[in-house]
Amino acid sequence: MVEASGGAPKLASSVLVTRAMRRDLNRTIVVTGELTPFQEIEVMAKVGGYIRRMYVDIGDMVRKGQVLAVIEIPEMADDVAQEQAAIERNRAELKRAQQELCRAEAAHQLAHLTFSRLSNVFKNQPGLVAQQEIDDAQTRDQMAEAQVAAAHSALAAAQEQIKISEARLSKLRTLMQYTRVVAPFDGVVSWRYANDGSMIQAGVASQTQAMPVIRLSQNNVLRAVFPVPESAAGMVHVGAAVEVSVPSLGRTFVGKVARTADRIDTSTRTMRTEVDVPNPTGVLIPGMYAEIILTLAKSLGALSVPITSVAADSDSGRKQVWVVDSSSRLEPRQVKTGMETPEFIEVTDGLKEGEVVVVAARGRFHPGELVNSKFATSLPRQ
Repeated sequence: MVEASGGAPKLASSVLVTRAMRRDLNRTIVVTGELTPFQEIEVMAKVGGYIRRMYVDIGDMVRKGQVLAVIEIPEMADDVAQEQAAIERNRAELKRAQQELCRAEAAHQLAHLTFSRLSNVFKNQPGLVAQQEIDDAQTRDQMAEAQVAAAHSALAAAQEQIKISEARLSKLRTLMQYTRVVAPFDGVVSWRYANDGSMIQAGVASQTQAMPVIRLSQNNVLRAVFPVPESAAGMVHVGAAVEVSVPSLGRTFVGKVARTADRIDTSTRTMRTEVDVPNPTGVLIPGMYAEIILTLAKSLGALSVPITSVAADSDSGRKQVWVVDSSSRLEPRQVKTGMETPEFIEVTDGLKEGEVVVVAARGRFHPGELVNSKFATSLPRQ
């Protein structure tokens, strides 16, 4: 106690205090997002036909490559048989062309030999062979040579025709494989569009009336999709720590930022951000809402005080704290601050570790005022 003027004792003011301590500070924001499948597609049929058998239903877990349905296309089997017959016919044509080439080459060899012999006789024994005979032999030689060239062309055409028929048969067999609709990835059947006997059209882009067979979702990993405000978008990077809280389950899952849109949506002034959340047991269901706690920055071992301990000086406007010295008197101290969290603020200059500061700095205090310090067990919020 102190004595007031006139000798009356004056009681010291009671204030809540705490010590400046080093803490790990995290600057975070909380946004609301939605859990969506990692990937989700509507499985279409490559070829049109009737569903002979559906093997899956809604809620079934399927593996990559598993048969989902079988399509029946009777006319395609007839087309395969027709192309196989065409190949056999073309092979027979090839054999005939080969034989025709051999015949043409033999005829050409004989005609050329006859022309050569008559030419030699005409040169060595003039007058023995008439010029007309030489001309006729030369003509037959040239005609035989042309027949050889034609036989070569016919043989090449037969070979190419076989390749064309084999290519058509290969295409039909490939299309026959598409009669088995298989799962492109591990997932769960979230919707079934067809039943046994349903007519399915080929799922190509030009046919807008094509009906899917099923909808398949990959749920062993979910995407937590959420918008980041423009003010924090520059501090969000791939790999940043994230906590995904699901209120309906009362559980929190730890993850990292997997990808960002890397641009601000001008209509909402936010940036789309995604977190991959492992879901091996299937406890998370696509469509659930989640609260995403995103860590924007960290300061490890930062000297900090409660955020209510820092106030602006009424004269200079600079930030200050009230320090309780060893004689239990108040001392205003100007400080420089850094990172802020909802409860604490980093002090970068003006304060030492362990010094006692007033928790509620916005009271009416005076320098040198004697106070009765009471250490706070809990910190008041702003």
